[in-house]
Amino acid sequence: MAQFRLQGSKVLAVELTGDAVKAKNGSMVAYDGQMAFKKMTGGGEGLRGMVTRRLTGEQMTVMEVQGHGTCYFADRASEINLVNLRGEKLYVESSNLLCTDAGLRTGTTFTGLRGASTGNGLFTTTVEGSGQAAIMSDGPAVVLRVSAQYPLSVDPGAYIAHTGNLQQSFQSGINFRTLIGEGSGEAFQIRFEGEGLVYVQPSERNTIGGDL
Repeated sequence: MAQFRLQGSKVLAVELTGDAVKAKNGSMVAYDGQMAFKKMTGGGEGLRGMVTRRLTGEQMTVMEVQGHGTCYFADRASEINLVNLRGEKLYVESSNLLCTDAGLRTGTTFTGLRGASTGNGLFTTTVEGSGQAAIMSDGPAVVLRVSAQYPLSVDPGAYIAHTGNLQQSFQSGINFRTLIGEGSGEAFQIRFEGEGLVYVQPSERNTIGGDL
């Protein structure tokens, strides 16, 4: 299996011994040894994945990298975070997914109103199986634990990914204080309940909710 390690906080080094990884198209910055690169359709899910992603509006362009040596990946100086999956499922915004073991399965899933609040569509990308994935954040990501006793509310623009047995609900935080400029300014939040981890970045995307 490919070995993932961070070279600093903004470059991912993947050591390959004949195996393969799937990475964001164009994210290779250097390599040593012998590598082969192949563009994949449908986020690496083939024709069915391509059709699904077109229907859902979830965009992800992926390349397969296979060979012997070390390949280095980066994307616009984003911070990189490693996630170890042991049979569970990672939910991640497609724009924040940098690289995965080739054996991990990717797909799309319905996210309901959370997607509507961000203006990014109603679907997000899933990564499932056993292996490693590398996700990106604008600034160092914070990993927050959710438990039955401690649910978590997150700004949709700061959300990156989550794992575990979590239920999402969409909350409107609009009230009189918000409208007159004395509230938090966060008109919409995602509420997570259950048991799991949520990855949050210290920078917000532009969202519909944040502009209200």
